[in-house]
Amino acid sequence: MSRQGLISELASEIDERGCRRVGVDGVDGAGKTRFAEELAAALGTATTRVHIDDFLNPPAVRYRRGRDSPEGFFLDSFDLDAFVRAVANVTDTVVVADGIFLHRDELAELWDYSIWLEVPFAISVPRAAARGYGLDDPDPAAQPNRRYVEGQRLYIDRCRPHERATVVIDNSHLASPRRI
Repeated sequence: MSRQGLISELASEIDERGCRRVGVDGVDGAGKTRFAEELAAALGTATTRVHIDDFLNPPAVRYRRGRDSPEGFFLDSFDLDAFVRAVANVTDTVVVADGIFLHRDELAELWDYSIWLEVPFAISVPRAAARGYGLDDPDPAAQPNRRYVEGQRLYIDRCRPHERATVVIDNSHLASPRRI
């Protein structure tokens, strides 16, 4: 199935179920924003886009466990209360949110429909590095990436997003994602 075909299929499922809050989750570099944009366009109804990256905590909170702390990255990066309010307070459109950690305990029940984009770090980290988004070294094992990669591994181990998601998509090949 083509990328557009898969996105259209997901949009139809969301419409048929009457879902109002949709989350697109995955590790850094998984392709969440692009996927969410295409899904919102395919829904054929009024949508509101929300990005968890717009809810970063101030540096004093984000780095209180240390600038290199994976646990700090996972636990302290975002103002979850403000994010929940932003998603939950939209009533007249379908909310399509994207970002990391969307299936963590505090957010998992927020979604009527959620997508986990499965992409191995060997692919996602070089993608993120190419975009210049936080991860500067394309090597997942590089020391500068430790905070981010290990923080996301903590999230995956503790929250099991691939089990909480409504659907899991292998997005390793952007041109041809596939439902797992």
